[in-house]
Amino acid sequence: MGARALTPGDGYGGYREQLVEALQARGIRDLAVLKAVQEVPRHLFVPEGVRHRAYEDAALPIGGGQTISQPSVQARALEALALTGRERALEVGTGSGYQTALLARLCENVFSIERQAALMAQARAALALAGVRNVSLLTGDGTLGWRAYAPWDAIVVSAAFAEVPPPLVEQLAPGGRLVIPLGDVERQALTLVRRTPAGIERTELGDARFVPLLGQHGWRHDPTGRARS
Repeated sequence: MGARALTPGDGYGGYREQLVEALQARGIRDLAVLKAVQEVPRHLFVPEGVRHRAYEDAALPIGGGQTISQPSVQARALEALALTGRERALEVGTGSGYQTALLARLCENVFSIERQAALMAQARAALALAGVRNVSLLTGDGTLGWRAYAPWDAIVVSAAFAEVPPPLVEQLAPGGRLVIPLGDVERQALTLVRRTPAGIERTELGDARFVPLLGQHGWRHDPTGRARS
């Protein structure tokens, strides 16, 4: 793929191995996904204050009212996409950039959109430090998708809403897959959406809890009451 291999001896290899073992214990079997987790330095994508927890299977705060998602949840989403390495993928919600880096290992090209400019700046720096090259970044409303480069073979949405934003469905290629947490503010189901010749098919992957999806085709205002830029 376009992301270079990590330099051995960064001091965190053993922790990544433990995280991979934890994901396997939770049922993750896709070898490509496990290899990506083994190789991507999650500690580069979390604030220094929580860096000692970087390889726990836990969500961690990253600023701006956002979190870096639990690795097992991200791995479940990526496994469900059944990526072959040839896909062009869209990520809605760059956040810390960690999932972006995982996608870069699993796809040919990744296009990622983040609403908050400060988070995007941090993610851009972390991705550069991790040596990720096959990613294009955009600051804007991810619920609109990125029509100029559509259709997408795979889409990952890293925030929750009641329905899939219509532009994302429209931009999904025939045979394409999309993963999104669907539900209300308190509880969602991580859901796989497929575009088939017969229409759109949905499969629930399990319970999840994500931050709200903000934008024209999501929540117009943060329903949790937190101030957001």
